[in-house]
Amino acid sequence: MDISRLTVKEIKELAAGPKGAGPEFRQALAEDKRIGVLEIYRKLLRTETAIIYETRRLTKMFTYEKDLKKKGCYPIAGVDEAGRGPLAGPVIAAAVILPEEEAPVGLNDSKKLTPLRREALACQIKKTAQAWSIGISSVEEIFADNIHQASLIAMLRAVLGLTLKPAHVLVDGFKIKHLACPQTPIVGGDVLCASIAAASILAKVTRDGIMDSFHSIYPQYGFDHHKGYGTQEHLEALSIYGPCPIHRTGYKPVQECLRL
Repeated sequence: MDISRLTVKEIKELAAGPKGAGPEFRQALAEDKRIGVLEIYRKLLRTETAIIYETRRLTKMFTYEKDLKKKGCYPIAGVDEAGRGPLAGPVIAAAVILPEEEAPVGLNDSKKLTPLRREALACQIKKTAQAWSIGISSVEEIFADNIHQASLIAMLRAVLGLTLKPAHVLVDGFKIKHLACPQTPIVGGDVLCASIAAASILAKVTRDGIMDSFHSIYPQYGFDHHKGYGTQEHLEALSIYGPCPIHRTGYKPVQECLRL
């Protein structure tokens, strides 16, 4: 393939289209002596390498699901929660049943993603999942039962809310009490397991949306910034205004404000 008469701009446009993946075009790029063309070639190679690594990463994240399916377990739900650590707001859990070994590109632990990327992935997960569900434990339940038990209750509610009954549940960290179907707790599951990672994203995006709504009611605390976590901004607001109805009064920083 002869590209010698083409400008660097024209070659760049070709590289962005279907011809960019063609072996003859690639060979022509590699043999061209122009610096701009060689940079286009290197960029194509970098992109190709990144896609290969991402494909391998996502494939590896389905290890737990594949092993269970080999044993006859299907469908499989992943479960995770968001909001154990904040000083305010509910704890939210999500349960997700992904299509077989199919996940959106970029799927990862929600904490490793930007807010915009999380929201985009949450939309993809909801569109492609075989089933998904959200479970909530309120601030009152967190106070009455402690955050650990409230998190387990939220996760149980998420699983029970699925329209498709799972044959097995993969849970981030802890076993869910009173769950009838078999389950496997996986420490660090939001990084290791595709189904749990998907659940972590839905839980985080849902909770962030709830905290944004609370910000419109209690704007003085800055919930739209920190989502209820104990940042310096939040602690300063607590010291000035005291707790509001969605603060977790069992948490030490909130208790200290109640004593003032």
